[in-house]
Amino acid sequence: MKKSIVAVVLLLLITTHLQAQKAPVNYVNPLLGTATLWDPKDLGFVPTHRTWGAEVFPGSSLPNAMVQLSPVTQFHSGSGYQYEGTVIYGFIHTSKGHWNLCNIPLMPATGQIDADDYKSKFSHKNESAHPGYYQVYLERYHINVELTSTLRCAFHKYTFKPGESKKLIADLSLSNERVRSWDIHQESANVFTGFQQAGEKMYFYAVTNHKISKIDSLKKGSRIVPVVNFIDENKPLEIQIGFSFVSIKNAKENLEKEMLGKSFDQVRNEATQTWNNLLSKISVTGGTERQKGIFYSCLYRSFLWPALRSDANGDFTDLRGKVVNKGFNYYTEPSLWDDYRNKLILLGLLSPKVTNDVIKSLIDKGEITGFMPTFFHGDHASVFITGSYLRGLRDYDVNTAYKLMLKNATVEGTRKYVDEYNTKGYISELDVANPVTETVTKAAVTKTLEYAYDDYAVALLAQQLNDTANYRMLMKRTKNYKNVFNPATGFMEGRLANGNWVKNFNPYYPYYEYMYREANAWQSSFFVPQDVPGLIGLYKSKHAFETKLDSLFTIPWKGYEAYNISGFIGQYCQGNQPDHSYAFLYYFVGKQEKSQVLLDSIMNHFYDLGKEHLSYAGMDDAGEMSSWYVFNAMGFYPFSPADPKYIVSVPLFNKVKIQLDNGNIYTVSKKNSGKKITNLYYGGKKIDGYFITDKDLKKGEQLVIITN
Repeated sequence: MKKSIVAVVLLLLITTHLQAQKAPVNYVNPLLGTATLWDPKDLGFVPTHRTWGAEVFPGSSLPNAMVQLSPVTQFHSGSGYQYEGTVIYGFIHTSKGHWNLCNIPLMPATGQIDADDYKSKFSHKNESAHPGYYQVYLERYHINVELTSTLRCAFHKYTFKPGESKKLIADLSLSNERVRSWDIHQESANVFTGFQQAGEKMYFYAVTNHKISKIDSLKKGSRIVPVVNFIDENKPLEIQIGFSFVSIKNAKENLEKEMLGKSFDQVRNEATQTWNNLLSKISVTGGTERQKGIFYSCLYRSFLWPALRSDANGDFTDLRGKVVNKGFNYYTEPSLWDDYRNKLILLGLLSPKVTNDVIKSLIDKGEITGFMPTFFHGDHASVFITGSYLRGLRDYDVNTAYKLMLKNATVEGTRKYVDEYNTKGYISELDVANPVTETVTKAAVTKTLEYAYDDYAVALLAQQLNDTANYRMLMKRTKNYKNVFNPATGFMEGRLANGNWVKNFNPYYPYYEYMYREANAWQSSFFVPQDVPGLIGLYKSKHAFETKLDSLFTIPWKGYEAYNISGFIGQYCQGNQPDHSYAFLYYFVGKQEKSQVLLDSIMNHFYDLGKEHLSYAGMDDAGEMSSWYVFNAMGFYPFSPADPKYIVSVPLFNKVKIQLDNGNIYTVSKKNSGKKITNLYYGGKKIDGYFITDKDLKKGEQLVIITN
């Protein structure tokens, strides 16, 4: 009898414990990253204007979806949403976290409205956000707004005060891009359709649960703002909208396949489950509730871009403007200058099918333009594709990809100044007498360093494909970083066409596009992931290199203000991407524990800053900043993303389990709570050094990290 009572008590305790455990999706706060930093102690300077925050959106989306349904507090500003905003202008259906998109804004309203004034105040006290769901109360109109979504569809639910007129403002002249044309018209009693042509042409097909009385317009000067008017019914107004970048017909089909006939709660619950399925691929044990909250919020944020552009039937509009169907999901280009460093590796680890289709999309674009596409700066599609291929993601035509990558590396086009780079071994900078942060020239030092790494990536693929001649040619060029190293100063510096160094050199001054890209010399001079021993060899000794590295993290920022350079440890900048691998460089001089102090400090301080604890140190840049946290919290990081291996660090959590696509479970466990790694074991076997290969990782064994 006593045994039975004990068993019952144990069962109750276990059940209570399991019920108390939060699902991963419930740790996510989509508002994390939406606040802007204003405190000089966090920024590193006294701001004279709004510094760029993480620039993320809090609204509803599924992983890598076509639709991002989110509020707008300000157009032409990042994602369209800043936490310090006090008014909402509408709810848009695309967002990235940069200064584009924000398509098809819709705003519910009632009563008298004006073409220039229909915004509404709101309060964060009456606002909530969860993966796949967003809610806010519009104070001006007394409307409670609820939003949810599927891959290609949006669900708006508006609860009005009883007896109020119901209107929907569709200000299609607005987006974060220049709108070239738009249209909206009523198709039937409960359907309206149209499109908005900005950077892309986005079509919509909307079904409402209230009958439409008419679509008229607010007019003021040249402004025309369509308004959909509804016949009042005593229930919330629900609008289900399908989208397509092909046609209204496809938008309708997307709606019918994904959403039509489902209730709001059903769609919301399905969105929640979709996110939980993805987030649950990684489970963590130990750590604080705060750490778990940041971890799963960052993991969530890592899977919102690139965005789907093909329809449920497979149709998409290619770069020629032709409607094609090639049997794969077509995606936007990744934010390659940023996320090649880590986010795309995380995408490949947890969503390999999406990653393969993203590469197919890049190849499709490359075949049309003649060059492999890239983004913003550098040529990092090469790193992404090579790294993916070497990690076993190969569901695409690698030979076509390689030909495009090789052309990028050898023919003037996507790589600017590549002819000069190929002949001189570096890109020369212009001699500017009095450069300022906004000076635009060639960003020659950054280009030289990045092209050398991109060459390394193309070389690795050349080796895999037995192209020996080009492998040797490219590997020789991977040493070009040495051509911009000034031994007299220990910095990578700008060189003139005649070989002289740029005069009036100031290693502390940041530039957007003069010598360096969004960085100063400190933040640029250690970028040689393909050859760290060679980089160290440029200094008199390992000790000299370590001393220089110490200076990077200890010499205070000089108070310079730049929009997207913020959040410092010494001269190191966590708020922007160029130096995100530098904390690991102590490994290469035998001081791993110094790296760990920095990694822990960054994770502890830079991801929930500000009075609301909702600020990042800088822009998330389509998930790169978030993925940096995810990898380092798990205890391994793609130091050189073109190489199929990871550098091991001390995880935040006692145990991390990753459900791999091959069915295996990779586990990371730490023993003790020190900073110094004394031993590493994988599958019971001791690891020499600090790296684990992707091939070993995917065997699904346990990595044990012992510290003191």
